[in-house]
Amino acid sequence: MRPDLANRRNKIRGKILEAAILEFADYGLRGTSTQSIADRAGISKTRLHYYISGKDELYLEALDKIMGTWTELFEGISPDKGPEDFLSDYIARKVRYSLEQPAEVKLFVSEVMSGGKHLQDRWASSKAAMLRAAAHIEEWSDRGLIRPVNPILLLFNIWSLTEQYAVMAGEARYMMGLNNDEPLDSEVITQEITTLVINGLRIA
Repeated sequence: MRPDLANRRNKIRGKILEAAILEFADYGLRGTSTQSIADRAGISKTRLHYYISGKDELYLEALDKIMGTWTELFEGISPDKGPEDFLSDYIARKVRYSLEQPAEVKLFVSEVMSGGKHLQDRWASSKAAMLRAAAHIEEWSDRGLIRPVNPILLLFNIWSLTEQYAVMAGEARYMMGLNNDEPLDSEVITQEITTLVINGLRIA
């Protein structure tokens, strides 16, 4: 395949996946149709099926993309920075991701809440990444850099705090007196979560 044709195909395929993620986030796998994906992507249903076999294929691809991104967010930071700098950087990345890609977060959370049956073959790699992260946290604790903590629960708490602003953005805007189209302040949210986590890990 010629490079220009391959680039064009990849661009259209990426546009289809982006449209699918938005549809899945709003309506779930069952409530989404290939027609609605095609409409959101701005192409015909016939052309859509030239690029995909069905919506299930896109759903699994979307989950793989999200899980890969979350692993990159954590493993893209050197643990040699120490717990405070590392976690501050990680929290900032997670908040930014939640605010910039809320549909991806909503899709993943919805899948987990519905039982995670499409994640059964994918959780092993995710767990491996989590255990690597937990090992860094345990090392910091062993070195006396942070208080003893359950590393798995710490990671879950950070995920919950950061993903809140994607899953429940409407409530956050309402409670903070913002209009529906006003953006949430990434810096303020990051600072609040970071202070809470870092202070909670300090040795008394």
